[in-house]
Amino acid sequence: MRLWVLLSGVAGMLAVILTVGVSGTQSAKASVPHEEWLKPEIPVPVQRIMREPIRSGDTAITALERLGFAPAEAYRIANASKSAYALRDIRAGHFFKRVDQGEETHLYYTIDDQTRLHMFRQGKDWQANKEQRPSVTRRLFAQGRIEESLFEAAARAGLDSRTTMNLVDIFAWDIDFARDMRAGDSFRVLYDERYDEEGNLMGTRILAAEFVNQGHRYRAVLYVKTDGSSAYYTPEGKSMRKAYLRAPLKFTRISSRFTLRRKHPVLGFTRAHRGVDYAAPSGTPVRAVGDGRVVFIGWKGGYGRFIQIQHVNRDHSTAYAHLRRFARGLHRGSKVRQGQVIGYVGMSGLATGPHLHFEFRVRGAAVNPLTLKRTPSKPVPANEMASFRQQTAPWLARLDQPLLDVMAVAWE
Repeated sequence: MRLWVLLSGVAGMLAVILTVGVSGTQSAKASVPHEEWLKPEIPVPVQRIMREPIRSGDTAITALERLGFAPAEAYRIANASKSAYALRDIRAGHFFKRVDQGEETHLYYTIDDQTRLHMFRQGKDWQANKEQRPSVTRRLFAQGRIEESLFEAAARAGLDSRTTMNLVDIFAWDIDFARDMRAGDSFRVLYDERYDEEGNLMGTRILAAEFVNQGHRYRAVLYVKTDGSSAYYTPEGKSMRKAYLRAPLKFTRISSRFTLRRKHPVLGFTRAHRGVDYAAPSGTPVRAVGDGRVVFIGWKGGYGRFIQIQHVNRDHSTAYAHLRRFARGLHRGSKVRQGQVIGYVGMSGLATGPHLHFEFRVRGAAVNPLTLKRTPSKPVPANEMASFRQQTAPWLARLDQPLLDVMAVAWE
């Protein structure tokens, strides 16, 4: 009896559920005219995308032919693009992208990180214009403590090598990364990553950064000026850029590990020695510490392969010795820019091992480059200080936040 009553109850409940379900369905269908249900869906054109990398020796015509365009059509495309961008300037490593959707054909060529050429067919004719590359920006934060090398610490913190080198370049006027790095140094970075529409990383930009070196804290923040140019400044508005870099060696992943494994990578300045010796792996890039002009390049006795640069301040000159080789195209009279690679570490001349001998001279007399006072470039203009504080205050504030708090706002 109990089983019968239970089954009767279940049957009744099912009847109610089915009745409600059917009536609900009928009610929903009744709200849409019958003929609407029978109309076919509007077909969506299938989109076909093809990418063709530019190879060494390619012309625009040969690359476009590989994308399926007939030679005559490829010539029409190349001619139509001239008003916006000359396709004779295409570079190996870049690529064309062809997008076919229905009767429409679009062709894209990436010019640089910011710009692309967009070509599209209108009837039998092709049109072309330059446009900004579509992108998505992620705001991220990273912090790390150096144990073995800066690059290893940066990689653990999630920074790629380009962002790490940008960090080094920002503080290159204050920190000698080839000499001053110590285990226990730390960094904090607020930065943007830009991705294209296909999810490829286009580039990164550091907004604010902190580097603690041997207990001394350095801070820098990006400021975009009213004229559109940008530069890094201290939180007080002083320029990070100075007349001379702290060190002539270009810091690399290899030298990063090399430096921390040696307690004394630099032999100090003495009157007899006249300069500073930087021990570094053979082939490490050597850069000009300031703008100037090459007044000597060649072999010079015990100095081996030697370069001397006279700087904008004509009382100042720098010398770089024992080089393995010179940068290609450099000659006497060449103008060089601060940070430009001029040669590579070697052991030419009287040298027992690979190193760079570096001298800083004032009116011909050698001075200690490690204690040289470096004058900053121009600060933020007084009439832009209010704009500077308004723009940079949020970034500096995030630099002070605990890691978890900053990551919580990283996707704004």
